[in-house]
Amino acid sequence: MNNKTYSPQRVVVTAAGAGIGRAIAEAFYYEGARVHICDISKQSIQSTLADNPNMSGAVADISKSAEVDRMFNKVIESFGGIDVLVNNAGIGGPKIAIDELSDSDWEQTIQVNLNGAFYCIKRAAKYMKQQNSGCIINISSASTRTGLPLRSPYVASKVGLEGLTRNIARELGQYNISCNAILPGAIDNERGHALVAKLAKERNSTIEEAEARRLSYISMRRRINPTEIGKTAVFLANEGRHISGQEIGVCGNSEWEE
Repeated sequence: MNNKTYSPQRVVVTAAGAGIGRAIAEAFYYEGARVHICDISKQSIQSTLADNPNMSGAVADISKSAEVDRMFNKVIESFGGIDVLVNNAGIGGPKIAIDELSDSDWEQTIQVNLNGAFYCIKRAAKYMKQQNSGCIINISSASTRTGLPLRSPYVASKVGLEGLTRNIARELGQYNISCNAILPGAIDNERGHALVAKLAKERNSTIEEAEARRLSYISMRRRINPTEIGKTAVFLANEGRHISGQEIGVCGNSEWEE
């Protein structure tokens, strides 16, 4: 018996040209949703749209309020509304001691990771309130639970995003709008493996040694496939529709990071 409750939705996913964002966008797309994506990389956008012909998208920098306005104007013109917003856009920020961190690096990380999500939520909430339904999903990080030395702007921005998630869930719940955060761990993709290669170089060890060390701090001793994040997002927008205000780790239980 098929108990699937999915129905077509209008979905916006930020930074969806590659990586986790693309996996999320495609997870909704494969289920029949109308999906609009944005990314700062024109090449990534073109590649994703070429592989998913009925998906729409455009270059947009969500850290700039005016560009977010243009994106949402296009979405509303095409879709007539928005049912799901996934705030995936984010940057890693610098790896540097707090007393050596520049003001500009701090501000840029906060601007993209936290302010950018706010710009998108502000626009989406207007339309979701009008239709008395909606689902907002913010992509945070398992690093907010473990801490991550030398990465203060990144962790602070993601902790702020989780605080925004909880507050929005309470504020918008009366309009049948849910808001949750997904906390990915070590992702099995090009970026994730590049970070391990960089760590190996810093420690003068082999990539295999660095990978084993990374996995030793994860209870389940495994990386996360990006599609797992996509499937979690689809679940929250459908079968898990009444889950709200939660921080959901998809990380194999990350115990520690360095």
